[in-house]
Amino acid sequence: MTSEARSSHWLCWLTSPSRYRTCLQLIWVLLVGFSPGSWAQQGNQPGSIKIEGDIKLGGLFPMHSRGPAGVPCGEIKREKGIHRLEAMLYALDQINSDPDILPNITLGARILDTCSRDTYALEQSLTFVQALIQKDNSDVRCSNGEPPIIPKPERVVGVIGASGSAVSIMVANVLRLFAIPQISYASTAPELSDKSRYEFFSRVVPPDSYQAQAMLDIVKAMGWNYVSTLASEGNYGESGVDAFLQISREAGGICIAQSIKIPREPRPGEFEKIIKRLMETSNARGVIIFASEDDIKRVLQTAKSANLTGHFLFVGSDSWGAKSSPIQDQEDVAEGAVTILPKRASIDGFDQYFTSRSLENNRRNIWFAEFWEDDFKCKLTRPGIKYELGRRKCTGEERIAQHSQYEQEGKVQFVIDAVYAMAYALHSMHMDLCPGYMGVCDKMDPVEGRDLLHYIRAVNFNGSAGTGVMFNENGDAPGRYDIFQYQLSNVSNPGYKVIGQWTNHLRLNPEEMQWSGGDRKVPESVCSFPCESGERKKMVKGVPCCWHCEFCDGYQYLLDEFSCDMCPFNMRPFKNRTGCRETPIIKLEWSSPWAIIPVFLAILGILATSGVIVTFIRFNDTPIVRASGRELSYVLLTGIFLIYLITFFMIAEPSTGVCALRRLLLGLGMCISYSAMLTKTNRIYRIFEQGKVAVSPPKFISPGSQLIITFILIGVQLLGVFVWFGVSPPHTIIDYEEQKPPNPEFARGVLKCDMGDLSLILCLSYSFVLMITCTVYAIKSRGVPENFNEAKPIGFTMYTTCIVWLAFVPIFFGTAQSTEKMFIQTTTLTVSMSLSATVSLGMLYIPKVYVIVFHPEQNVQKRKRSFKSVATAATVSIKSLDKPNGESKIVPDRSQ
Repeated sequence: MTSEARSSHWLCWLTSPSRYRTCLQLIWVLLVGFSPGSWAQQGNQPGSIKIEGDIKLGGLFPMHSRGPAGVPCGEIKREKGIHRLEAMLYALDQINSDPDILPNITLGARILDTCSRDTYALEQSLTFVQALIQKDNSDVRCSNGEPPIIPKPERVVGVIGASGSAVSIMVANVLRLFAIPQISYASTAPELSDKSRYEFFSRVVPPDSYQAQAMLDIVKAMGWNYVSTLASEGNYGESGVDAFLQISREAGGICIAQSIKIPREPRPGEFEKIIKRLMETSNARGVIIFASEDDIKRVLQTAKSANLTGHFLFVGSDSWGAKSSPIQDQEDVAEGAVTILPKRASIDGFDQYFTSRSLENNRRNIWFAEFWEDDFKCKLTRPGIKYELGRRKCTGEERIAQHSQYEQEGKVQFVIDAVYAMAYALHSMHMDLCPGYMGVCDKMDPVEGRDLLHYIRAVNFNGSAGTGVMFNENGDAPGRYDIFQYQLSNVSNPGYKVIGQWTNHLRLNPEEMQWSGGDRKVPESVCSFPCESGERKKMVKGVPCCWHCEFCDGYQYLLDEFSCDMCPFNMRPFKNRTGCRETPIIKLEWSSPWAIIPVFLAILGILATSGVIVTFIRFNDTPIVRASGRELSYVLLTGIFLIYLITFFMIAEPSTGVCALRRLLLGLGMCISYSAMLTKTNRIYRIFEQGKVAVSPPKFISPGSQLIITFILIGVQLLGVFVWFGVSPPHTIIDYEEQKPPNPEFARGVLKCDMGDLSLILCLSYSFVLMITCTVYAIKSRGVPENFNEAKPIGFTMYTTCIVWLAFVPIFFGTAQSTEKMFIQTTTLTVSMSLSATVSLGMLYIPKVYVIVFHPEQNVQKRKRSFKSVATAATVSIKSLDKPNGESKIVPDRSQ
C-alpha cells in the first residue's frame, strides 16, 4: 500500500468518534504511560497552574506569544496572557468566597499556556482528557505481586478558553469527543457557531458575524465604498474576513480592493509585500483587519517604515480592540484607527485585586515572575538563570500601576463572565441533582458533560459589567459592541476613545471622531470620486464601485448617471449638462459691424444714384444726356439704384415678404444694369461691324428697339424668379447648424430666408452671364474712337466689375465653415454688389454729371456725323492698331 493510500485509510478510520477516542488513548499511552520522564509520572505538569478544589475547571490562556520557527513559545504576554489568567483566578476567589454559589463546594482549576499556537494548545489540552482515557494496567504488578495503587487522574468538568479562534477550534474538536463543555472568552470565529461540529462549545462574546456586520456599518457610516481586507491565516482571521465579504456582498455598495492573508509563519519581507499590495490600490485607504495582535503590530511597523503614516485608515476587529500592545511605538501610524470590542466595562474589583499582586502573595501564578520582570524592566535572581549585565535587579518592592503603566485588558470582563457562567451552571445542576446536599453528591461525581452543557445554555445572569450573560441555541452571546478610535491630537489623554456602540444597529458620534493630525473631516476611501456635473460614469468591469468619469461633450447632456444623450437639434445643453435649453435665435442686426459698412455704402450709393437721376432729369434735353442714350441710361440707373437698395432687404429681419423681395431684387438690379450695358455694347459693336461691310446702318439700333431688347433680357430673370416662387414659396427658416461650434455656449439659431448658397448663386448666375457677355463685347469694341461712344467706359466698368466678383467668390465660399458664415457672406455679397454698382455709376455717369454741373459750356450741340464718316473713322482706327509699337498715330477728326 502506498503512503498516500495509507494516509487516506488512516483519515477515514479516524472519522468515527469512537475510533478517534481510541486513537487519542493510544497516543496518550505512548506519550504519557510509557515515558519515564513524562509529566504524569512526575505528578505535576510543567507550564501549568494547579489549584485544588472539589470540582476543577480547565483554563487555556496565551501566556506567551508564538515563538519563532522550531520554538513553541516566545515572549510573555502581559495583557492577553497575565491579565486574563488573573481574571480567572480572581473569579474563582470570588465564587469560592460567595456562600450563595456552590455552597460548601470549592472550584479548582488546571490552567495551561497555549503559546498562541493551535498545535501546541492541542498537545497541552490532552491534559484535560487524561482522566477519561482508560488505561489497561492488568499486567502491571508491584514487586510483592500486588497490583499497583495508581492515583486517580484529576478530572476537569469544563474548560475556560481558549483565546484565539484557531486554538479554540483545535481544542473543541478534542473536548467534544469526551463531552467536556467549553466556554470561550475571546474566540469569535463564525465557524464555531456550527453546533454539528462544535456541540460543546459556547462563548460569552458575540461571533464575528455580528462583528463583521458592525464593521460594515462603520464603513458605510464613513461613506467609504472601497476597502481592503487583511486577515491572519487561521480560523479567526479568515472566517472574520469571509463573514465581512459575505455580508458586504449581500448588502451591496462596498467593493473589496485587496483581500490579503498574512501567513501563519511569515517569511522575511512578507509584510513589506503586503504593504506594497495595499498600495497598488491606494484609493482604498480603509483596511478591514482581522489579525492577531502580533500581526497587527508588524503591519503598523512596516507601514511606518514605508513612510505611509496617516495613509491607511484601519478598522480593527476585537483582536485589536482597545489594546495598547499592538500599537506600542507605532502610535502615529495607528492614529485614527477605528476598532471594535464587545461591550465591556472596567471591573473595579479586578483592578484592586491585580494592583495588589506581588511576588510574595501571588506564588500560585507560575508566570507572574516573568511578567514582573517584563513589566518593571528588571531582572530577578532565579536558580539557573544568568543575570544580564546592564539590567536593573528587581527588588520586589515594585508595585503595579505605581511603578509601571497599567490598564485593564479588554477581555477581563469576559473571562470573569465565562467562569461565572460555568459556576452558575454547576450551581443549577447541583440544586437539581443534589437538593439540600452540602458538597458534591454521587450524582455529580463525576459530572456528566452533556448534562452540564444543558445547564450552561440555560444560564441567564447579570455579568461583572452589569450586562446580561446568556447563550442562544448556538451557544453564542448577543452582539453588543463598543466602537473605539485611537486618538492622539488635540486630546488631553491620548488613547482609545469610545465613539459609538453597536447593538443590532450602529450608533456613531461623528463629532467625537478625529483623524491624523487632528482633522475632523472623515477621510475618503473610495475607488472613484463622484463625477462632476455633466459627467457620466463609465463603470469598470467587475468592480461596481469603480468608474471613470467621462464628460458629456459637444451637445450631449446627462441622460442618467451612466449615459449621455444628444440634445434635440434646436436645443443646447445647460452649462452643468443636466438638461437641454432652447438655442437663442439671432439675426443680422442693424447695429452690427457686419451691417454698418454695407448700409453706409448703400446709402452713399443711393444718394449718388439719386443725384445722377435728378441731374439727368433736370438736364434731360441737353446734348450729353441725349448722347448717353436717355432711355437706357434711366434703365441702367434704375438697376444701379436697386443694387444699392437690396442691401437693406438683405440686412432686414427675415419674414415672408422680405424673403420674397430678396429673391426678386437680388438678381433683378444686376440684371437690369447688365442688360442695359449689354444692349449698349452690342449696339456699338454691331454699328461698327456693319460699317466695315456696308454703309447702311444695322437693324434694331433705335432707342425703342434697345428698350425692347433690354426688357426681354430682364424678362428672362423675372420669369425664373416667378417660377421659383411657384415651385418653392418664400419663407423663413431657423438654421441651427450654421452657428453650431464645438462649444455649445456659443451655439445660435440663425433666422434667415430659405435661400441656400446654391439658390443665391443660381439667382445671380443669369446676371453673371450678362456681365461676361457684356465684357466680351466691350473687349471687341475696344478699338472704337473714344469720342464717338461709351464702349471704352463700359469696358473699364466690366473689367473692374469682373475683378470685384472674382474676389467675391473665394471670400463667399471660403467662409462656408465659419460660425460667422451668415454675417460674412451677407456683408461680402452686399459690399460686392455695392462696389459693382459704384463702379458702373462712377465710370459711366459721374464724369457726365461733372461736365453738366461744373462745365456747362461743354454741354453744347455739335455737328452731326453721318453713319458713313463714323464707319470710315472706325475702320482707320482699327487698322492703326495693326501697326507695331504704334508707329502710325491717327488723329481723329473732331470737326464733325
